[in-house]
Amino acid sequence: MKKIGVLFGMENTFPSALVDKINSLELNDICAEFVHLGGVTMAEPSGYAVIVDRISHDMPFYRAYLKNAVLTGTQVINNPFWWSADDKFFNYALASKLGVAVPRTVLLPHKEYPPQINTKSLRNLEFPLDWDAIFDYIQFPAFLKPHDGGGWRDVFHVHNREEFFVAYDQTRDLCMTLQAAVNFKEYFRCYVIGQTQVHIMPYDPRRPHESRYVLDAPPYDKKLLKRVEKDALTLCRALGYDLNTVEFAVEDGIPYAIDFMNPAPDADLHSVGEANFKWIVDAVAKLAVEKAQSPKTPELRWAAFLGVGNEVAAPASAVKKAAKKK
Repeated sequence: MKKIGVLFGMENTFPSALVDKINSLELNDICAEFVHLGGVTMAEPSGYAVIVDRISHDMPFYRAYLKNAVLTGTQVINNPFWWSADDKFFNYALASKLGVAVPRTVLLPHKEYPPQINTKSLRNLEFPLDWDAIFDYIQFPAFLKPHDGGGWRDVFHVHNREEFFVAYDQTRDLCMTLQAAVNFKEYFRCYVIGQTQVHIMPYDPRRPHESRYVLDAPPYDKKLLKRVEKDALTLCRALGYDLNTVEFAVEDGIPYAIDFMNPAPDADLHSVGEANFKWIVDAVAKLAVEKAQSPKTPELRWAAFLGVGNEVAAPASAVKKAAKKK
C-alpha cells in the first residue's frame, strides 16, 4: 500500500479535506494520512510515496526531513530543494527573462545587519546608496517588501521618498525589494496545479483578508484571461512548482505578475470560498495520486533537485565513440 502524507501546521480545512478526498477514491493501492514523525534517521525511507508539504517554510526541521525523504525516493509537493533556494527577487528577474510582464523592481541592502557584521564586512557595498537613481527608476508610488517574504508581512505602500525612509527604517535586518506599484483595475490570483491546470480567481488585495476573493466578479475579456493562464503556466514550469499561486495586477490591459512564490498557498475554505476550495482539493488530490502511481527515481545531483541542468554534456568516451562510428 502506497501512502500519501500531508504535512501541515495551523490549517484546519484543507489538510483534512485532502486526506478525505484521496481516501474516498477507494484506490486499492493508495491511502492518505497526516504525516507522523519523530527523530529522523539519515538516509532511511520516509514510508511515504508522496508528501504534500504545507508547513516546512516555517519549520527548518520539517524542511530537512523532506530533503532526506526526497533522497530516499519520496516525491514532495513542492520540491524542498528548490523551495529552499528560491526568492521573490530572483523570480521577478526570471519573469522578465521569460517575457512575462513584471513591475520595475530593485533589490536593496539590509537596513540593519547581524552583530557579527562590521564595516569591514561591507567593503563591497556602495555607501551612500544612489537613492535618487533608484527612485527615478522605480517612481512612486511603490511597494517596499521582503525579497523572500509572504503573507503580506512587512509590506509597506510608500508614496514618496519621505514615506520610503520611514518604512525602510522599520525593516530591521530583512533584505527588501522596492517595486513600482501597478494602478490596477483587475486583479487575479491563480491556482496552478501540476504545471498544467490553472484556476483563475478574481481577487482584491485592498479588501480585508477574509473577503479578498471576489465571488461576484463581472465577466472579463477572454484574451486577458488567456494571457493570464499562459503566463501563470510559463512561470510555474520555469520554477518547477507543482502547487503554486500566481498573482496578476492588470493595468491598461497588461497583466503584471506581482507574486508567484507561494508553494504553500492559502487554501482555507473560509477565505477562498466553497467553489475554489473544492477545485483545489480535487486538483491536488488527483496530482498526488498520479505521482504515487508513477514513482520516479531521484537523480542524486544538485542540478536535478533544482529542476535545472536536465541536459548534461555527454561523457568524453561517448563523444569519441559517436565520432568513430560516424
